[in-house]
Amino acid sequence: MNTENSKRNTVRWKICFVLNIIIIFFTIIGMYYMFLTDKDGGALTSKGIYNLKYFTVISNIFCGGVAVAKLVSDINGKALPLIWKLLAATEVGVTFAVVAFFLQPAYPDLDMYKGGNLYYHLLEPLVAMTEFVILKTISERIPFKKTFLAMIPTAVYGLFYTGNIIINGKGEWPDTNDFYGFLNWGYGFGTLIFAGNVLVSWITALILLHFDKLIILKVPGSRGRNM
Repeated sequence: MNTENSKRNTVRWKICFVLNIIIIFFTIIGMYYMFLTDKDGGALTSKGIYNLKYFTVISNIFCGGVAVAKLVSDINGKALPLIWKLLAATEVGVTFAVVAFFLQPAYPDLDMYKGGNLYYHLLEPLVAMTEFVILKTISERIPFKKTFLAMIPTAVYGLFYTGNIIINGKGEWPDTNDFYGFLNWGYGFGTLIFAGNVLVSWITALILLHFDKLIILKVPGSRGRNM
């Protein structure tokens, strides 16, 4: 039985290794579209380095950086703490969720899956979340209290986002500082949206940690190998 579990874990490790390469590849493609081309990138894009104002871009680059760290750790026979993978998958997961379930339905005329956003709003988040769900079955457990760390990046970004609006004003489209349109329904509702995003970060982390239990599909032989 242990031999069978070991074989399963080896296969999972190889799958995660390949998925990390794909994550890095998608990150590079997204950066190319965002920073090095003048093509119309669709909604929620700017020119060059100004794309770094978007949580989408920051979270996906962070995810790509963690993927690089994971590959280096694996090649050197060391273990990258799983919490870093949880943070990376959670933040791009928030990007995926906000676009898919809020921004795209709220603004159906805007193309939020064009150019680099195809990779940053859809492909990379899906691959990153899939990779984490597989990885956590062969890695160390994450204590419940550490799941709250997933809220910190979203909360910090929200503080800078609202702080910039308070200091420099909301502005008018297309030069508005409220480029996500969260304050279109007023500051009160906008505050609720920001709070909701922070909560979504935590919920996303919990879903990723317990995905196999949520779909009633317990993966056999799960804790057999420490990455």
